[in-house]
Amino acid sequence: MSLSLTDVTLTYPDGDSRLTALDRVTLEVPEGSLTAVVGPSGSGKSSLLAVAATLITPDAGTVTVAGTDTTGMSRGELAELRRRRIGIVFQQPNLLPSLTAAEQLQVMARIDGRKPRAARGRAMELLDAVGLADQADRRPHRLSGGQRQRINIARALMNDPTVLLVDEPTSALDRERGAAVIELITRLTHQRATATVLVTHDRTHLTAADRIAEVRDGRLRLASRTAR
Repeated sequence: MSLSLTDVTLTYPDGDSRLTALDRVTLEVPEGSLTAVVGPSGSGKSSLLAVAATLITPDAGTVTVAGTDTTGMSRGELAELRRRRIGIVFQQPNLLPSLTAAEQLQVMARIDGRKPRAARGRAMELLDAVGLADQADRRPHRLSGGQRQRINIARALMNDPTVLLVDEPTSALDRERGAAVIELITRLTHQRATATVLVTHDRTHLTAADRIAEVRDGRLRLASRTAR
């Protein structure tokens, strides 16, 4: 099991009391599978993703990434785990305007200590996987919204993560480009055997998922496997 959340509870201060964002949530995501997380605004979806990404430490429960129990790990240890094991696709690509498509990916590898030549080769491999090898030397202002999101996905895969966490990747795209991005995430999940969690508000994309998890008032309920 590449990603496992067990009895996770997360609360936030709320005046003199605390607000429960996640209430004893348990979720297991096997490698090579995509779990879609849906739910109304404020239900706990973003909190779930942040805990899975080890960006927030829960009040109780355990988060296990690729067999590593993150309980009690230091900030530095968690940062290293994220760098080596977790890829995060943010809602907005947030590409650096001065860098080309290939350089956006190479930066990630250099942070991990890889040599420039190896980083360039890996970047080109991933750009080819997302259909943008011919755009490698273009900067963000010369790319469409869909292309920028594809680079965002490729960048998250640069260090060969075990877990891929995706936050509303189609929110700024039209239906056709959004469907293409979801198809890409699904294909790469299966090809690269990542344990993928996709947070989405658009239920038209749920047929791509292996499982659906619905979050309401901080509680998670698994739906039956969707038909393909």
